[in-house]
Amino acid sequence: MLRKGTPAPDFEAVLDNGDTFRLSDYRGRKNVVLYFYPKDFTPGCTREACTFRDNYAEMEQYDAVIAGVSTDSAESHRAFREKHELPFPLIPDTEKRVVKLYKAQGFLGFITARVTYVIDKEGVIRAAFQHDFAIARHLPQVLDTLREIERAPAV
Repeated sequence: MLRKGTPAPDFEAVLDNGDTFRLSDYRGRKNVVLYFYPKDFTPGCTREACTFRDNYAEMEQYDAVIAGVSTDSAESHRAFREKHELPFPLIPDTEKRVVKLYKAQGFLGFITARVTYVIDKEGVIRAAFQHDFAIARHLPQVLDTLREIERAPAV
């Protein structure tokens, strides 16, 4: 896992809908919640995605966007996003390029770890946490970090 306080590596990826996601496009404009998860349609991953979905409006209040990353295909991501009405994009990372860049490899590198990063508008990682089984801990930690970012004095 990458460390809090370090610059978030920039990357470009094609989203499940064919659009391009560039982390640098959000610099100076939006905070980014970048979360990695093992597999579409599994119980834990569905619960996590739906929790982010159900709290999406609150995250938007903190100038945040969300993007989910797993090694599933674009087709799988599209079906997952549509079935669960996710208002945020999913990044198919079948070659594990972003997973490796963000050190989100799970057990022996076979699966993606459940890792979440909160990246501020300056492109700095303000929080990084991994809870493979305590899925419910991700959302409160994300919201706490976004509140901290908002309260921080402008430099």
